[in-house]
Amino acid sequence: MAKKSSSKGKVSPVRKQYLDIKAQHQDAILFFRLGDFYETFDEDAEIAARELDIVLTSRNVAKGVRIPMAGIPHHAMENYLSRLIERGYHVAICDQVGDEPIQGLMPREVVRIITPGTIVEPGLLPGDANNYLMAVVIDERLAGVSYVDITTGEYAATELAGEHILNAVRAEINRLRPAEILIPESLHLGDHDDGLPGFTTSWPDWRFEPGRCEEVVQQHFETASLDGFGLRNKPLAVRAAGSILQYLKETQPTALKLLTGLSAYSLDEFMTLDANTRRNLELTETIRGSRLKGSLLGVLDRPVSPMGARLLRQWVSKPLLDVNAIGERQENIEFFFNDGLRRAEIRQALKPLNDLERLSNRVVGGTANPRDLVAIRSTLESLPTL
Repeated sequence: MAKKSSSKGKVSPVRKQYLDIKAQHQDAILFFRLGDFYETFDEDAEIAARELDIVLTSRNVAKGVRIPMAGIPHHAMENYLSRLIERGYHVAICDQVGDEPIQGLMPREVVRIITPGTIVEPGLLPGDANNYLMAVVIDERLAGVSYVDITTGEYAATELAGEHILNAVRAEINRLRPAEILIPESLHLGDHDDGLPGFTTSWPDWRFEPGRCEEVVQQHFETASLDGFGLRNKPLAVRAAGSILQYLKETQPTALKLLTGLSAYSLDEFMTLDANTRRNLELTETIRGSRLKGSLLGVLDRPVSPMGARLLRQWVSKPLLDVNAIGERQENIEFFFNDGLRRAEIRQALKPLNDLERLSNRVVGGTANPRDLVAIRSTLESLPTL
């Protein structure tokens, strides 16, 4: 009887390979490459079939054992991926590595994990807005906040203080509107029902430990001190920044090479606005319908490059407080406002420019395709005109 049971439970080599890989990524939907398809199995297949409206079938994996299965063509992955990410799912992409099978089995491994805050696919990204991954740590009346956009290389951190620290954190979240917020498991910020943007990912508390995070940041920038980054005596900011590096190492390790600097910033540099104030002022979207058209940004939104569109959104989202900075910006605007001919010439010169910021980062990250390289070439050829 024991021998018969063992025979029935014996699975194929591919099934065993899948189970071994899935065991390491239980919190993500695993896209498992088989030939020209990415297949999902078991509970992942049921989720994929439901969310993507694809056919749920079954596959024989052992004698008398069939499991749910649902697949998508590999060339159409981006279209299906967007629908899962928009719903807050994490997706692990498991590809074949190497050209030759080993003992009759093609080697496979997870090459990246895509989450709402770690998207690099051009078709999934808004051109006029950043796609931020944010990390938050709170300790009594102090909080550390760090954010990164791996498509542009922007990486910053700050430390907040105050009696109503949670309100201050929520205001910063509403300003940046991250796609994903990384927090310790012991912390609760709220969710969509509380009006917070983005999806929340809870991580083990030990990932946010002070010593560990400081060491991670120091190792990344190959430095013995973080004083030069403006993070001296800001341990919570370091904890938030360090947790982001750890998260990227597990999800998008190639993105780490894009982060060549870390900027410390202060909320004293610009006006802090809570969610209700932002909504009532209709800075970036209208109260009714949450549309760009009709908002302040919608009125000003006339950039001719994606880089300019993102910068304008940042300016509108954080009104300056420093009189000198305000004056300098006004002088620049006045110059172009008064010189219509120069303004028209520069706008015309900017029109051929592609999103060089994101294109160059895709090259560094190893995800660029031939079309990206052509776009970079045409952009560089246009720069002398400026």
